[in-house]
Formats: sequence, C-alpha cells, structure tokens
Amino acid sequence: MCGIIGYIGPKKSLPILLDGLKRMEYRGYDSAGIAVIEDGRLKIVKKQGKLDVLKKELKPYKFSANLGLGHIRWATHGEPSDLNAHPHTDGKNEIAIVHNGIVENYQGLKKWLIEKGCQFKTKTDSEILAHLINEYHQDNDLEQAVRLALKKVIGAYGLAVISKKEPDKIIAARLGSPVVLGIGKNERLVASDLTALLPVTKNVIFLEEGELAVLTAEGHKITKLNGQEETRQPQQIDWDIEQAEKGGYDHFMLKEIMEEPATVKASLRGRMILEKNIVVFGGLIDVMDQLAQANRLIIVACGTAHYAGRIAEYIIENLVDLPVEVDYASEFRYKEEPLDPKTIVLAISQSGETADTLAAVRLANQQGILTLGIVNTVGSSIARETKAGIYNHIGPEVAVASTKAFVSQLVIITLLAILLGQQRRLADNQIKTIMAELDQLPEKIQTILDQKATIEKIAKLYCQAENFIFVGRKLNYPIALEGALKMKEISYIHAEGYPAGELKHGPLALIDENWPVVAIISRDSVYEKTLSNLEEVKARKGKIIAIATEGDQQIKTIADQVIYIPKTIELLNPILNVIPVQLLAYYVAKFRGCPIDQPRNLAKSVTVE
Repeated sequence: MCGIIGYIGPKKSLPILLDGLKRMEYRGYDSAGIAVIEDGRLKIVKKQGKLDVLKKELKPYKFSANLGLGHIRWATHGEPSDLNAHPHTDGKNEIAIVHNGIVENYQGLKKWLIEKGCQFKTKTDSEILAHLINEYHQDNDLEQAVRLALKKVIGAYGLAVISKKEPDKIIAARLGSPVVLGIGKNERLVASDLTALLPVTKNVIFLEEGELAVLTAEGHKITKLNGQEETRQPQQIDWDIEQAEKGGYDHFMLKEIMEEPATVKASLRGRMILEKNIVVFGGLIDVMDQLAQANRLIIVACGTAHYAGRIAEYIIENLVDLPVEVDYASEFRYKEEPLDPKTIVLAISQSGETADTLAAVRLANQQGILTLGIVNTVGSSIARETKAGIYNHIGPEVAVASTKAFVSQLVIITLLAILLGQQRRLADNQIKTIMAELDQLPEKIQTILDQKATIEKIAKLYCQAENFIFVGRKLNYPIALEGALKMKEISYIHAEGYPAGELKHGPLALIDENWPVVAIISRDSVYEKTLSNLEEVKARKGKIIAIATEGDQQIKTIADQVIYIPKTIELLNPILNVIPVQLLAYYVAKFRGCPIDQPRNLAKSVTVE
C-alpha cells in the first residue's frame, strides 16, 4: 500500500510530485522517493522516513525536469529502508517504476529473470516489474513492453513507468489497485489518490480494471491490456482542495471530528424530504423493485465500516421485515455460500478501494446478486462496480482513523432503513419521528463538540493507562468496539470492546483500579441492565468513564467521570455516542505524543489483502 504520482507537461515536475506526495501522507508510509529524467539521464532520490527526510536529501539537486514519478511506500515485501524505497529501476538504470500492490508470483518471475542475468538490489516484489519491463523493451516501445510484462504478472498493481529512451511519456496501468489520471491543459498526471491531483486539475479519468494508459503532455490513450482502445470523457471533481487542509487544527482527525455537524447535513441533503415524509436516493432509483422484493441483506465491510454495518443490522431489522447479516469482507469472500437471487449485498467503504470489500462485491456480482455501495470517494472501484449505490458526499477524509465518514455512514444507513421501511411495514408516524430527530442531529452533535475541553481533561487523567475496556449493549455495543478500535489505532493502548453483559464471562478478571472502563450507557431499553454491569466494575475498584444521556443523575453515583450527550431516540444514540469516544481517543493520543493522523503500521486505504 502506498501512494504514486506522475507528471508530464510544461512545468517543473519536482514541486508537483512533492506536493502530491504530501497530500497522500495520510495513507501511511515508511519511505519516499522520486525519479526524473534530466539531461537524458534517469535520476532517482529515495529515503527511508517521512517526506521531510526526502526533501532534505533533494536540496543539493536543482532538477528542472518536466517528467517525473513520485512514491510513498508502506512496506509489504522487504523492510523499510533506503534501498527498498521506490522508485525501482532495471539493471541498466533506463526504466523507473512506482508500484502500489503486490506481485503474487514474484518469486517465480525473479528466478526466471536471474537465469536471464538480472541482478536484484532490493527485497521487494516491485523491483521485479522494472526488470520484467526491461526484458521486453527492445524497440523503444515502452507501451508494448509494459503490456507484455503485465501479462506475466499475477497480483495487483497501480503502476506508473518512465524510460529515459522515451522521455516524452508515462505509462500507467491498473489491476486491483486504484489509478486516476489528471487531465490538464498540455499536461497529464497519474496518481493513486484524487487529493494528489486536485491542486493541478479537477478533471480526471479513473482507470478501470485491466486498463493501460499512455500519457504525454498533449494527450492520453487508454487501452485494455489486449490493446483494445477505450474512450472515456474526463469527469470533474467538485471537492475543494481546502477541504483537504487542516484549517487551523492541530490534526486532520480533530478537524474531521469538528466537521461532523456539517457531515450530517451533507448526508441528509436532498435525500430526506421532510415535507413529504419520504426518503429518496437518486442512486437507487433503478433498483427500487429489487429492493422491495429482497428477502435478505448481507453487509460487507472492514474496520470502522464493519462496525457501521453492525449498527445497520440493529436499525434495519428493527424497522424493516428484512433479515440482515454482517460479515467482515475478508471472511465473506471465503465462505463459499450460495446466494439467493433475492439477496442484496451492501458494501460500505469510505475510500471505495478496500481490497477485501471490493473482492466481496465482485464475488456477489459473479453470482448475479444485486450489489449496493455506500462510499465517499467519487469514481472509486466499489462505486463503479456495484450495481447501484449512495455517495456520502462529505469531502475527503484525510486522517487514517475514520471519524466523519463513520457518522455519515450511520446517517445514510438510517435513511436506507426508512426507504426500505417505506416499501414494507414502517408506519408514517414512525418515519416522521425518526426524520425529525435526524434533522436535529447537527445541533445536538455541536453540543457534544462544545464539551471537548471537558473530554480533554478526562483524557489527561487516563493517558498513561496501559489498557481500556469499552462496553455497551444493543446499538451501543458496536460503539464500544469502535471506541476500542480508535484507542488502539492512534494511542497504541491495548483496548477491547465488549457487550456489557459479557463482563462477567471473563473480562471482570482483568478489572482493577488501573484499568479504566468506558461505558456507553444511554437512557434506553437496556439502561438498567448496563447499570448493573457497571456496579460489578465498581465493586472491583474499576474506574468508570460514562457516556450518558443528559439529565441522568443516577449514573453519577457509580461513574468517576460522566460525559453527557443530548437526548434522542434510541436508534440514533450511536451517532451521538461515537463522538465522545472519538474525542477521548484523540486527546489520549495527543497527550502521549502519538502521530495521530498517520499511526504506525496503518494506511488509510487498504488496497492489498
């Protein structure tokens, strides 16, 4: 997993490459590098560490090249090092490649290439590609060399290639890993991420699976690997580049949490028609009959999106006569389960590029099942390959730890449940109540955000803890899982999420005065039962941080600290309850001095298995 960028045009390429890499830092990475063709020579500079290390290394150089590639690497094959960093070259230092993905058959290819006399410098699978392309680069036809080389590759790639023999072009290719082309005036770009292109152009073309593109300053050509030419017009992306800037906040994560009132408004806009008491999704109009006839919904997702799916299970089964299953996408694809024609598979992914979720969609598509997507990134793979879907339309989410996208997913899931309910048994007065409460969410979220100073003080009390347990029941159990995930992701503290009723079945053995328990305890149908579970924690001297409904005085008798959220209906409590756990994890990580937006070993878009 990594970020790639390439530029060809009238401008100096280096500043564009470095700016593009900077905008992809949120993906997570351990090294960075660039390749340019300068004075007829291929020149490469790459370093382990952050982008600033590379920039320092580049200071003595005065590159003016109009063609170049850039890369940030997240190690899969070969440890992080200067040598293993991209770009990689062939043995003659004529070809440079940057690669996102995994070459699954690299061992066999490497053995074959060594027998042909190739000498390898790195421990990466990606270096294979440079040598392989060079094997076929006989007649100064880089396009054909890449095409022939990729026919031997098994695996996934988002690839960009340059050659000093043909310094007027970039070859890009995509299979299982996102690639987007930027179309400017007398200039072309290629990247793995939209945010890297937006400062230069908002006109883009997303490469489809198995496509190859030839980019020159004046134009581009897209073909299938077999040479069949494809024609596709650019689309304009309406994201404002300022949306991807910190806006005065210390971290993108905090900025994105603070954007959550606006996130809810954006997720509701044009979809919840209050005066008509209905929900409308333009992206689902063509499949409304299939939705009405569905007898089963399977939700596939990974990480935070999976927890959104778990909440969807509660909400949809509560409001609609429709059984729901939630699978980790990485497990669903191996179940070998025959799917009924009336089954719907719903994929949830912020990036729309999550490899396992995309594989699950493709598996369902192969069986002729209706596939839907809830994604944020316009034109992403899941958005294109599902048969219908819903965009979040909340702008880029930069921090690795997802926050505003999760809130948006929950809002859209609730609207989807209403839509399905409209087709079935959901009463008009019930729809009206839910929609009225959804309409009030932005203001209620703001009241929680206004308490961030209080949450920061609580975080300071517990920032040296070595363990946390998050507990909740019913709809709040997935919020406990999400709270534990956030704490693990960005503060590196061991944390677990549990149903509160499971404490007595093992976890109570861990509780003492040094083990804080974060309890999500709304005034809902399981309030008394959750309260009883917390009494068990208190009896063992455990410290309790309660996230409770405003006006609840009883919780103060056992909790050490209380964070209050506004009252809402039970179905919407998770949307409000997740905000304090996001802020708590953020401030704990901040006090511990952790790299919040780019936690170690993690990446924003998990585009490999």
